[in-house]
Amino acid sequence: MENKIDLLSIGDASMDVFLAPSEVETFCSINKKDCVVSFAYGDKIPVKHMQWSVGGNAANNAVGSRRLGVNVGLLLTLGDDIVGNEIIQSLKVENIDLSMVIQQPSTTSNFSTAITYGGERTIFTYHAPRSYEFPVQLPSVPWIYLTSMGESFRPFYNHLADYMAKHPEVKLAYNPGSRQLRAGMEGIGDILKLTYLIFVNREEAEKLTSMGDSHGKERDLITNLSKIGPKVCVITDGQNGAYVYDGTNYLHCNVFPMDAYERTGAGDAFGSGFLSAVIEGKTINDALIWGTVNSASVIAYVGAQKGLLHSNEMQEWVDRAKSSGVVVTTF
Repeated sequence: MENKIDLLSIGDASMDVFLAPSEVETFCSINKKDCVVSFAYGDKIPVKHMQWSVGGNAANNAVGSRRLGVNVGLLLTLGDDIVGNEIIQSLKVENIDLSMVIQQPSTTSNFSTAITYGGERTIFTYHAPRSYEFPVQLPSVPWIYLTSMGESFRPFYNHLADYMAKHPEVKLAYNPGSRQLRAGMEGIGDILKLTYLIFVNREEAEKLTSMGDSHGKERDLITNLSKIGPKVCVITDGQNGAYVYDGTNYLHCNVFPMDAYERTGAGDAFGSGFLSAVIEGKTINDALIWGTVNSASVIAYVGAQKGLLHSNEMQEWVDRAKSSGVVVTTF
């Protein structure tokens, strides 16, 4: 590790390409909550815009936290290919410690293609088969952020659990990915018990707690989430804002009203904003606001990282949010 770091972000990184087709047919239900974008099979579809950017939950968290003043290191495994090289070059610009980034020979890097339309997107993801390598000697760090990993995550989790047992002073922030959620309590229960701070959306919280429809039962949902291990629980819920329970206080923050250009990375931006505030000694109320405005900034751009705020921009955005009616309340 090149320098002392405050936060080690663990997970995956990918190269993302965003395509905005110029010819689209949509089919929506009457209430327009459920829509399908249709392309004719065998057709060549014109694209009016194309953009590339680095993504992946761990990379997004690292970039977002570093821009907000946190000293960040990344622990991830890439392929030894052109995509992996491009990811590393992009992250170097952000002044992130990459001494624990490994490029495995004969392995390809992760790649995603996002079809964007009407502020939403459908993502095709390729997660290359790989083994995740845990460092032989990982020094104690104040915070670890653990997020989405591929199918072979469990051996890495075993090493992490051993590390956490030897370093109880380390605080773990956890944002489980889809593969981890599919593994259920049997697959990730030990990590949840070690978790200090968890980030999930409403559907993910319902899955982890085995609750059905939780609308109108937010307090029950977040309380049940805390019972499986995490000391501080954060549930994001799209346009309904975010909920937090810290063992004592039930807090809610509404969204910053912004027109969404593209929503990729909104959850990661909320997480990096919230966690950076906590690491920098802010209150939970402040952390909710930081997460909310960081997420609002990201959805104004294509890609998960372009709109991530810098520390010298945060106060202006906080002031704008509060003047627009963004407020933290109890629920």
